[in-house]
Amino acid sequence: MTGLAPAALQERLSALEATLSANRVELSNEQAALVAARAQVAALIVERDLWRSSHEQLRLELELLRRRIFAAKAERVDTRQLELEFATLLAALDQLGGPPPVPPEAPLPGSDGDDTPGGPKTKKKKPTGRRDLKKLPLKEVRVELPDVLLDLLVLEGKARRIGFEESCKIHWERGNLCRVVIARVKYSTVDEAGESVVKTAPMPPETFPRSLAAPSMLAHVAVEKHSDGMPLHRIEDRLGRDGVRVDRGTMCRWLEDAGATVGATIVAAARKEAFRTAFCIATDATGVSVQPAPKPDGGRQACRRGHYFVLLADKDHVFFEYTPKENSAVVAEMFRGFSGYVQADASSVYNVLFPDPAAPTEDPDAPDASEERKEVGCMAHCRRRFWEAACAKIEVAREGLARISRIFALEDGWRKNPPETIKRLRDQRLRPHLEAFFAWAEVEYAKVIDQRGLLRSALGYAVRQKAALLRVLDDGRLVLDNNRSERALRRIATGRKAWLFAGSDGHAESAGHLFSLIASARLHKLDPEGYLRDIFRVLAHWPRDRYLELAPKYWTRTRARLDARELAAEVGPLTVPPPEQQAKAD
Repeated sequence: MTGLAPAALQERLSALEATLSANRVELSNEQAALVAARAQVAALIVERDLWRSSHEQLRLELELLRRRIFAAKAERVDTRQLELEFATLLAALDQLGGPPPVPPEAPLPGSDGDDTPGGPKTKKKKPTGRRDLKKLPLKEVRVELPDVLLDLLVLEGKARRIGFEESCKIHWERGNLCRVVIARVKYSTVDEAGESVVKTAPMPPETFPRSLAAPSMLAHVAVEKHSDGMPLHRIEDRLGRDGVRVDRGTMCRWLEDAGATVGATIVAAARKEAFRTAFCIATDATGVSVQPAPKPDGGRQACRRGHYFVLLADKDHVFFEYTPKENSAVVAEMFRGFSGYVQADASSVYNVLFPDPAAPTEDPDAPDASEERKEVGCMAHCRRRFWEAACAKIEVAREGLARISRIFALEDGWRKNPPETIKRLRDQRLRPHLEAFFAWAEVEYAKVIDQRGLLRSALGYAVRQKAALLRVLDDGRLVLDNNRSERALRRIATGRKAWLFAGSDGHAESAGHLFSLIASARLHKLDPEGYLRDIFRVLAHWPRDRYLELAPKYWTRTRARLDARELAAEVGPLTVPPPEQQAKAD
């Protein structure tokens, strides 16, 4: 290269510089492409992680749906398997709360299951063999089966009857509808002018005057629909087969009138007492379809959605409150005047009942300052979320189920004890388990707080509801779960599958009053149909200031003081006994 001329050297140098510049440009382009590729890879990685997360979420939901569709709908779990998986953990928890739970077969000393104070109860032997139908309170129809040949020998004196070998079957016959003939005596008298005048004995008071249905018939229709879930058109068909044609529209008016009547009298009196004396009210809600009013042009429109709230006042009364809407204003008005414990799920509509006393508010729906309510949570709702996550085979959720199962097992050991004993045993043995559960839930929740899914939902529910779920430790009369409210709503949930909708808000409200009396009657071990028949019979004669005596809680005592023959008559005079306090004083 040193032998080249300066011009050639310069030309060669320029070519090299041009090549270097081109290489630099190409390198710069490649670096920019590499940066873009890396950015694209990073974006794809983020998208991949997002899809993986979505896929995992869908997989968990699919597992839950498969469990609900193809397996039992009940939230069952193999507790023995959980105890094997978490044996070390449960053993450590048992050291905190004392010895392991007593199995149901051996109740705690002093409980209702003991035959003697402090002694174990002998387990009843399960009946075996053929059931003895003679012990049942049934009408008896006797069928004697002789032998023709042996009877001939009896007539000839060669044999004799020595008794019967008896066995029983259950016989059913269609119920008999009866016609009640109300015969008012007619009298012929002479007035002051000497003319003959015909007078008729006056009609005694009736709860539903001029109604085609006697009290027993009205009670039968009410129980058929509101207790057994039978729609009116099926009741109409059944009555037609028995020889009586009663239009479903007529029965609808019967029920609306009956529900409005008992709602303004017996239910109102019982509700007033419950809100004044109840220690804890458990509540829940379910939806119901309500038929809308027809359009002015005669067109159709879809059903509206109303709501039934159930209120269980201790073990005294059950109320079903119909409301067109489910919101905080409705709940605040429904519980106005009540102070005490309220057990409900974590629905936001109940938040208005438990305001923060340190936070001033100008909300018109806020409760009165004199009304103090305390929230009680539902451990069954908490368990349900862990069960859903455990269906997707999440290990942390299974550990949560194991912890909650041990809590319920402990509670079962002393369920039948007096409230004072339950409070003492909960403080000694249940409190450590609950505190350990919520401490564990808070730690696990912090790990998944940024991850959507069933596990975060379960842990978040437990953490947010900690104070309400621990409220059960305040008093032995409180219970761990709110399942009794859901059981009470089950009759509406199953019945609406048959009768589909309520005719109007007024019909739904009247039906709620009948639901209330039927549920309260069942609570106090009364036959709902017999109870409704009796109160329909006596309500017209009863003093207005004593309607509480007709509530299911007090009906057994009230009925014992009535004249049985007068009460058995569908129509006629009825002697009202004095108030119980006055009767004792006399």
